Amino acid sequence: MGLLSKLFGKDKTDNQADGYNNFWKWFQQHEKQFFKALKSKKDLEEDFFDQLTAELRRVNEGFFFLAGMADKDTAELIVTADGNIKTIPFVEELVAAAPRLPNWRFTALKPASDITSAKIQMGELSFQPENIHFYPNEHPEYPDEIDITIVYDDYDETLRDNILSGIYIFLDNFLGELRFATAVDNLSVTGRAAGQPDLIPITKLKDYLLWREKEFIEKSEEAFRDTAQDNYSVLEAELTSGNRLLAVVNTDVLQWEYKASHPWVMVIEIRFKGNEQTGMPDNDTYRELEEIEEVISAALKPEEGYINIGRQTAENTRTIFYACKEFRKPAKALKDAPLALTNDLQLSYAIYKDKYWRTFNRFITTN
Repeated sequence: MGLLSKLFGKDKTDNQADGYNNFWKWFQQHEKQFFKALKSKKDLEEDFFDQLTAELRRVNEGFFFLAGMADKDTAELIVTADGNIKTIPFVEELVAAAPRLPNWRFTALKPASDITSAKIQMGELSFQPENIHFYPNEHPEYPDEIDITIVYDDYDETLRDNILSGIYIFLDNFLGELRFATAVDNLSVTGRAAGQPDLIPITKLKDYLLWREKEFIEKSEEAFRDTAQDNYSVLEAELTSGNRLLAVVNTDVLQWEYKASHPWVMVIEIRFKGNEQTGMPDNDTYRELEEIEEVISAALKPEEGYINIGRQTAENTRTIFYACKEFRKPAKALKDAPLALTNDLQLSYAIYKDKYWRTFNRFITTN
């Protein structure tokens, strides 16, 4: 049970809260200095940016910030996850724990802004409502997928990376960080070309997303999957290395018609030493892997919106797959896990949108 207590010990939440409280105590000790630096715009790097960057990183390596004067008497600090899904819940928690200070406004994630008359300049490239349009790509086999093509009037393939950066900054400001990170499933950028569908002004994108989200929620909000009676299949394959891949998968749930109700996929990878010849765990490692999976399953239950799809083991890696109704609880449950394990086990995880569970197509067999 020692491994489990390190992974999901009772003091994890307390430690996180202590980290937030310590940060805000530190901030309060320096807030007058920070306010003065922002208002005067003098010595910002030394008196504000450098200190705040270091302190935020102590709380979470994925925290970034924007700061400025909201008006002549109010400074605003925006803490951002830079669009990283796994970090968003912790930004929200940090800002929720912020104290009330008379000359400060604290904001979690970059908010949406009015860009109807805004212009973002990056070198010689400008991004504004007049030169950005969009059209949706519809996929009959994936009706709930929100796939958008952005059309940039001044598109130049040789400047593609700069144009992509500019478009992402524009949409981040227009939609807000949370909306941009969660509402659009697929996004591509191109220039004007013959044969394109009718172009829609970018200012209509918010309304389009609202309509699609409302339609999706109405269809999937109440969907629930009881996996207790589902059948699991053992699948085996030979890799190019000659080693085995062994998988145990809930093949019943892969036929479920309401997959899109659990649109977030979490993939957990646990690297182990195991057998050098076969890539499989030895008995002790196998027991540890089972223990880890059991406690994750206890934390992420199907009745709460988290479905354990299955796992595969190969090449010294155990990979565990989940389909989730939302992303916040899984991110919180796994945040400290990479630091909790011994050197013999190394854990990493990813959370991303996959409404139709195409991640799991590898496990669907045809007769």
